[in-house]
Amino acid sequence: MSLHARWRRARAAAIGAVSLGLIATGCGGSSGGSSTDPDTLIAYTGQAGDWQRNYNPYSPDAIGGKGTIYETLFFFNVARQDEPASRLGTEYSWNDDGTELTIDLREGVTWSDGEAFDAEDVAFTFNLVRDTASFNSFGFDGDTEIVSPTQVKVTFEEAAYMDVPQLLGKTWIVPEHIWSGIEDPETDIMEEPVGTGAFVMHEFKPQAYTFASNPEYWDGEPELKKVRFVSLSGNQAAADALSAGEIDFFTGPVPDMENFEKNHDGYKIITTPMNQMALVTCANTDLGCEGPQTDPAVRHAIFHAMDRDTLNSLAFQDTASEISPGYTLPERDAAYASAQLENRTASMTADVAQAEEILEAAGYTRGSDGIYAKDDVKLEMSLRVTAGWTDYITAVNTMAEQLNEAGIKVNVNQASFNETTDARNSGNFELAIDSLYPGASPDPYYVYYQFFHSSSTVEVGESTNPGWARYSNPEVDEALEALTQMDPDAGQDARQPYYDTIQAQIEEDMPYIPIMTGGTTSQFNAAKFSGWPTDVNMYAFPAVWSHPDQSEIFRNLKPAGE
Repeated sequence: MSLHARWRRARAAAIGAVSLGLIATGCGGSSGGSSTDPDTLIAYTGQAGDWQRNYNPYSPDAIGGKGTIYETLFFFNVARQDEPASRLGTEYSWNDDGTELTIDLREGVTWSDGEAFDAEDVAFTFNLVRDTASFNSFGFDGDTEIVSPTQVKVTFEEAAYMDVPQLLGKTWIVPEHIWSGIEDPETDIMEEPVGTGAFVMHEFKPQAYTFASNPEYWDGEPELKKVRFVSLSGNQAAADALSAGEIDFFTGPVPDMENFEKNHDGYKIITTPMNQMALVTCANTDLGCEGPQTDPAVRHAIFHAMDRDTLNSLAFQDTASEISPGYTLPERDAAYASAQLENRTASMTADVAQAEEILEAAGYTRGSDGIYAKDDVKLEMSLRVTAGWTDYITAVNTMAEQLNEAGIKVNVNQASFNETTDARNSGNFELAIDSLYPGASPDPYYVYYQFFHSSSTVEVGESTNPGWARYSNPEVDEALEALTQMDPDAGQDARQPYYDTIQAQIEEDMPYIPIMTGGTTSQFNAAKFSGWPTDVNMYAFPAVWSHPDQSEIFRNLKPAGE
């Protein structure tokens, strides 16, 4: 089956703060332009504090390079149903039973150090991912054979149709001649990255690093000559920098979104429903999770006690939208939403009585302070949020007040990005706010596999990303494995029973408590650069921190007037 026949998280941040003056140096603020160099785009991804130099694309601490420096074989657009675009690969096809995947590779590509790219690099990367558990988020177990310098064949024991977008669209190809000499690729920080992408490493400073266009890029040198990634102290500093014309691209909340374009000459704003916001719970007691949130009754009570309309208004300027407990996007994935869900979408208003009924049926009683308890243990939990993320901070503080009315006490704990992420990945938390980010293509299967399949489940104390809840359900695993082996061209009727099973189970277990579908809002300098995604031409998900979408946008931008 040919390529044309088959297919028609997250923000990075860290501790500390810097002033706008540090960022403005050499890139003076003025309306309609953020830099004295009209070919340089200034981007802010959410980083607060010094960058830690690491361009290993498989490291959880990587600060950049995925897509821009390290390419994939194809680009899959998660924002709409596009055919995959060729990058280092040109075509791919399956055999009749979905157990052999043949991939043709692009000729004439060189690594940024001048070495030739070929099938050995692809085979090495695939084997590296297969054999390194922390790299293998989708359970890839294929054997890769080099057929020729421009072709590889991947053989699976069973049909593996659904591996394609992740293997071909989210696997960053690395140079075998360098990486084969790395003693520990999981921990190597990779200060000087070598890739095939449209950009190369140019300059690093703790508060800003710069990529430059690759003059030897196989698709021609980009018209955007430099991208500078800067550090600020948080969302408010980003809003101030946008107002001063000191940054060109930001994805996050700003004041008065409705009037942003009127108040920022030359800038545009776009909101895309994509990331599904949730209260992440450490849910699995068998793997060492502790706390009241390990009780499904508590998780369901929290679900019903949220007043989402209020959260949307106060924290998200009404840019968020409904969410399904089955984690299908209500708009994009409407065809996959199960009719068997108890709640097709989460209520936008609170049902405190329902929350109380659930807790009392589970043996909780209200204390004199109004907070429920069970077996002399008060229903009190810590909720982690990243410092500087003003929308999430407002949301959780508001949520804490709402849950208190239902007899649930939540203590908000702000910390640096690194501290929050480390706690979440290691399971040393009770609640945390984050988003279930989209998968490799516009199919809910990938969200399910990333966040709900037990392959990413480990004991508390061991690091996992993204299996933060440490969720394990044999029925979900079985349904996902069946979907993995099923040709998507088999049709909706054949696939839907498995989606029904998955959604029913995750609604019942609720290891991730649904909040709302986040309206991912980006602001960009359209007066300085043309070629940005629009509602009419959503050629990539327009988020500065999303990979490889970020690189697709940079490839398309042109300085104004060109």
